[in-house]
Amino acid sequence: MTQPESHFRPTLLQSLSRWLYTGALTVALPLVFIHLLIRGALTHGQQRFERLGLVARPPKPGGYLFHCVSVGEVVAASCLIKRIMEREPEVVITVTTTTATGSARVKAIFGDSVHHFYLPYDLPVCMSAMLRRVKPRAVLITEVELWPNFIHTCWRRSIPVMVINARMTDRSAVRYGKIRGLFNPMLHKVAHVCAQGERDYINYKALGMPDDRLTLTNNIKFDQAVGNVTNAGRFLNLHKGTRPVLVAGSTHDPEEQLLLEVLPALQQHSPNALLIIVPRHPERFDTVARLLDQAGVSYCRSSVTEHIDDNCEVVLVDEMGKLHQAYEVATFAFVGGSVAPRGGHNALEPASASVPVIMGPHTYNNPVICEYLQHTGALTIIEDAAQMARVCTAWLNDPEQARQAGQAGRQVLQSNRGALDATLSCFDAVMQGRR
Repeated sequence: MTQPESHFRPTLLQSLSRWLYTGALTVALPLVFIHLLIRGALTHGQQRFERLGLVARPPKPGGYLFHCVSVGEVVAASCLIKRIMEREPEVVITVTTTTATGSARVKAIFGDSVHHFYLPYDLPVCMSAMLRRVKPRAVLITEVELWPNFIHTCWRRSIPVMVINARMTDRSAVRYGKIRGLFNPMLHKVAHVCAQGERDYINYKALGMPDDRLTLTNNIKFDQAVGNVTNAGRFLNLHKGTRPVLVAGSTHDPEEQLLLEVLPALQQHSPNALLIIVPRHPERFDTVARLLDQAGVSYCRSSVTEHIDDNCEVVLVDEMGKLHQAYEVATFAFVGGSVAPRGGHNALEPASASVPVIMGPHTYNNPVICEYLQHTGALTIIEDAAQMARVCTAWLNDPEQARQAGQAGRQVLQSNRGALDATLSCFDAVMQGRR
């Protein structure tokens, strides 16, 4: 396995493309900074400094830096990070994120066992300042976040960069193809790409990634989801099976309204049916609460209750890190971002809890996963509230059918494990190539 091309020299056009990108980012940065201040995302001075590259130094240099955009990437990388920590307990792991939800998930999973901060803005001076402090021996980017100056600065410092569980949708491939002067040099500077699916492998190859630095490892989320299973079967003192429960995970607007249209159909069949809504972004918790007030349903917020009353119709989960616990008490689950055109979030989480899954038509973020689940009957695609109500009612009328669908999803996980070991093999080869 070869290393990134140390002899590579960008053409004048390629260098000009990166300079123009850097110039545009420099001009836009004050506006971005003001926007984040207004949203409250930079309320703490520490984060303001981190985004400029002035990050806290790790306990010791020379560890591995994992960049994970948000919650999904943190969860996907977590099993690889844990395996490396087991193999090399003396090595410091640094995890960077770009969102508050991602930061919260890092703390929930790892506590103080990893070094964490927000990734700086993609300016050469900011990235150089960060790398001087952390001094990583390797950088691993999870899934999709490719920043030209970040990768360039690592390359100039001979720090190998891997892209793990790499995702490259058809839409992204077209977009990157239009900016080849900026994108193609990055491929020369990346040590290895571990593609999560055949679509992603083909798209990376079409964009120019050499065969000897591109591996189809499959999706590491299969391994991660299996490792998540706790069989607790309990959430807010609600035991699985005590009442029909539809868990809606990682929802976006207008999916909550659609779910409220489904709820009466469930209650017509089972008066004690319960809807649990877990919005994707914390800043929408209050917005969804207002929607529930307007709908006139009886609801509670998970942050202020320890017990779900029998007359409660909806639970609004307004805390981070509770989604998998909610899936474990589900009768069936809806995965958000799929009716809203966001590409669909992780359907493997409910599948790992042996729960039949419903999604809307937008599943382009994880097409292979959704294809596997749909083929086995574990996933049902719907277009609107009426279709979702019919699917849920059918499962309520035929619990054995629902059980088989849930078991099918669990079997998909078991049958597709192995991406973690494949990714570790690529990682080891890259690191051995540096010695």
